Amino acid sequence: MDIPKDLSAENVTFSKEKNILNDIAAETKDAPGYGSLSEDELMEKVENILLEKIKEGEKQAYFQLGLFYYEQSIMDKALVYFERSREFDYQSLYMLSIMLYDGIGCKPDTRRAVEYIRKIANTTEKRAKHLVCAAQYNLGRAYFQGYGVDRQSDTDAERYWLLSADDGNPRASVKAQATLGMFYSREETRNLKQAFFWHSEACGNGSLESQGALGVMYEYGIGVRRNTDSAYVCMKGAADRGNVVSQLTDVDLIARETDCIPSFIRKGIALASFYYARCLHEGFGAKKDEGEAKRYYSRSYQFDPDTCAALQTKTQHGLIVLQPVAC
Repeated sequence: MDIPKDLSAENVTFSKEKNILNDIAAETKDAPGYGSLSEDELMEKVENILLEKIKEGEKQAYFQLGLFYYEQSIMDKALVYFERSREFDYQSLYMLSIMLYDGIGCKPDTRRAVEYIRKIANTTEKRAKHLVCAAQYNLGRAYFQGYGVDRQSDTDAERYWLLSADDGNPRASVKAQATLGMFYSREETRNLKQAFFWHSEACGNGSLESQGALGVMYEYGIGVRRNTDSAYVCMKGAADRGNVVSQLTDVDLIARETDCIPSFIRKGIALASFYYARCLHEGFGAKKDEGEAKRYYSRSYQFDPDTCAALQTKTQHGLIVLQPVAC
C-alpha cells in the first residue's frame, strides 16, 4: 500500500467563522423587507455587510470575507482578501498557503506556499494554535511530494507528520495519523506494527479510511495477528459509516465528503465490488445471480483495472476462496 502523490491538504473547518457568516445571513433574511430575497440577493447582502465591516476597521472581517468568497468558489476575490490580511491573520495566511500550493484560483507558487506553511508550523502564538498541526501535516506533504522545498525527503515528511499526529491526540491531525499508517505500509519505509498502530489511532479518532485499512490488516494478518472477527467489525463499521457516499459513483465527490484519497477510494470500491461479485457468483451470503455478478465484476474493473486484475489472478490460483455463511 503506497501513498499516492495526490495527497490533499489538511482541511481546517473554521467553524467559528462559518457560524458568524451563517448568523449574518440569517439576521439579514429575518430583517424587515428581506424575507423574500433570492439566494443570490442574500449572498450579495452578506458581501456588502462584510465590506462595510472592513471599512469600519474590523480586521477579522478580511478573513471572513475571504472565507465567504472561498465557500462561494469565487477564488480570485478570496485570494485578494487572504493576501491583504496575511500579515495580521494566521487563518488568512493558512488559506493563502493552501491556494498557492495547490494552485486554487491562481498559478501555483509552492515556494511561497511552503514559506507561509512553515511560519504557521513553527509559531508559538496562541491565536494560531488551532492551525499548527494542520500546517505541520501540510509541511510533511510538501517534503513527501518534493514541492516548494530544496529536495524531496521521506525523513522530513515523517518528522512533520509525527509532530502533526501528536501521539494520536484526537485534537491533532487525524489526517496525519492515517497518512502515517500508509507511510509505514510502503515498501521503502515499511514498519507494519507502526502502520497498524497509526491506523488504529486514526480509526479511533474518526478516520473512515483507516477503519477500512484496519479491516484489511486484520483479514490478512498484516502487522497484527489475523482476526477475521475484528476484520468483519472494522469493514462493516466502515461500510455503515460510508453507506451514503458509497452509493455514489463520483470519486471526487466522495473524496470531499469523506476526506479520503481519491485513488484509495477507487481501490476500495473495486475491492468491495469484486468480493460482492464473487458472493453473487457462488451464492455465498447472497442469492446466486450470475448476471448481477457480471455487473459488479465490471464495476470493479471500471474503478480500478489493476486491483480487479490482481484479484482475478488470485482467484484463479485459489488464493481467494469464499466460505459459505450461515444466515
